[in-house]
Amino acid sequence: MNSAWNIQLFAGLAERLGQRSLQIDWEEDELSAGQLKRRLADRHPEHADLLSVCFLACNRAYAHDSATVKRSDELALLPPVSGGLSDAEAAAENGASNQQRYGITELPLDVERTIAAVYHPDHGAAIAFVGTTREWTAGKRTVTLEYEAYKPMAEASLASIGDEIAARWPGTLTAIAHRIGTVGIGEISVVIAVSSAHRADAYEASRYAIERLKQVVPIWKKEIYEDGTEWKGHQLGPWNPLAAPGGSERPEEGAGR
Repeated sequence: MNSAWNIQLFAGLAERLGQRSLQIDWEEDELSAGQLKRRLADRHPEHADLLSVCFLACNRAYAHDSATVKRSDELALLPPVSGGLSDAEAAAENGASNQQRYGITELPLDVERTIAAVYHPDHGAAIAFVGTTREWTAGKRTVTLEYEAYKPMAEASLASIGDEIAARWPGTLTAIAHRIGTVGIGEISVVIAVSSAHRADAYEASRYAIERLKQVVPIWKKEIYEDGTEWKGHQLGPWNPLAAPGGSERPEEGAGR
């Protein structure tokens, strides 16, 4: 007998359904991503609103609704990723490889260590964007933030952003690290370090990096308030991680991540 379909769940979706994964005995060995989502919506009609805006990840990559997925694939259903109103971080360890320059960690972030990963003797500019937890947002007091990530896919997504930047601004080096777990007021959640021969490229690439991070990296943010909690999803319009980079979305001024 074939094993069940296994679908991992994250953040607010996992909370809504009260479990971290679904094991379902569907007869088929293959379905389209869209079919799978529709079946889940039929199975959980009370959560159809959230399921409709989720994307399926197949083997750690976003899948179009028309894509074929298999029972044996690594599948995850991802609600809108965190974006818009608070933290950010990006760092990497010393060295030049992607594996060293992109990471997700539960440990406090070290800005100097991250920016050191992009120093280069031919570069005249190196900058770091540092996102921290702020206490007040739209009149509500945040007590702390909690971040969650689909870690292997998130790390691969960070490296892909670095590759995109290197293609758009040749010679540029990028390092990104994001913290997960509990991040208190004033603590760093993301560091993005960029170096280039000229400062204009470094500034543009850094802004591009945080926009793409909010668009495609499967990291979610839960805000803990004095009177409740709320998962913060994408806040820059309809979430589409498969959209081409460099669209019209802009980060909100004064926002961390």
